[in-house]
Amino acid sequence: MNSPAPIALFAYNRPDHLQRCIEALQKNELSPDSDLILFCDGPKNEEARKEAETVRQYAKSISGFKSIRIVERDENYGLSKNIIDGVTSTVNTYGSVIVIEDDLVCSPHFLDFMNQGLNKFQGCNDVISIHGYCPPISIDDPVFFLRGADCWGWATWKRGWQLFNPDGKELMKKLRDSGKLYDFDFEGSYDYSGMLQKQIEGKVNSWAIRWYASAYLQDKLTLYPSKSLVINIGSDGSGTHQQSESETRTDLYTEKIIIPDIPIQESPVARKDLAKYFYSHLGIKGRLRKLLKWGY
Repeated sequence: MNSPAPIALFAYNRPDHLQRCIEALQKNELSPDSDLILFCDGPKNEEARKEAETVRQYAKSISGFKSIRIVERDENYGLSKNIIDGVTSTVNTYGSVIVIEDDLVCSPHFLDFMNQGLNKFQGCNDVISIHGYCPPISIDDPVFFLRGADCWGWATWKRGWQLFNPDGKELMKKLRDSGKLYDFDFEGSYDYSGMLQKQIEGKVNSWAIRWYASAYLQDKLTLYPSKSLVINIGSDGSGTHQQSESETRTDLYTEKIIIPDIPIQESPVARKDLAKYFYSHLGIKGRLRKLLKWGY
């Protein structure tokens, strides 16, 4: 069996969140065999300096992993640059990576699921990543594939991350030329294309939308558990990038999931259910925007 993939954990100025994230990881059976690399971003301003320093002090007290390396940024990279640089350096060194941010709490079997997926689909170029979070949709199978990539507790290989295109303008042009923007937005139920446009305009600094678009445009698949192995605790007003809690709330599944042999193709049932789930959270204004943008 392959050694567990390294864990790249990204933190900034929320020591309480980081502690909850670490404590959840420590409950995983594979933690003592896993290398942990903690990327601590530098403070954006004086107001953030105290909490950022508290994060770094806490990081030095962490134990329970095979090895722990702390990367202290000497300036404020921002979330996108910190993650892109950290993931790139990790896959270049190890060949694969498990990525988690400080506002995520994982199941005791999260690392097992990530490593199962990495090992099982290592030689399958159609699969770009393994994901830990799943919205509360009803899927009978224990796992399923969706086209694209995601960002809440995930894993990939060097071959997968090499497909990441940081150029939002180029990604948007390819999406428009493909005629698949409506599908990219899950039948218009989630404004991913609008998020990409905001990234292009500098209104948001999202690496995740470019990761999703990069994978989607190359017809790559991500494996999801049908029960979520990750929850987000960052919708409390403390973070720099947030979604509403009502959009993302789900229960943390604490049982082990064994990944079965399934067809390497997107699940139409999961895609349809996810589109319905997104649509149910649009609200009146969101549904009006959908109507104005897509005409239906």
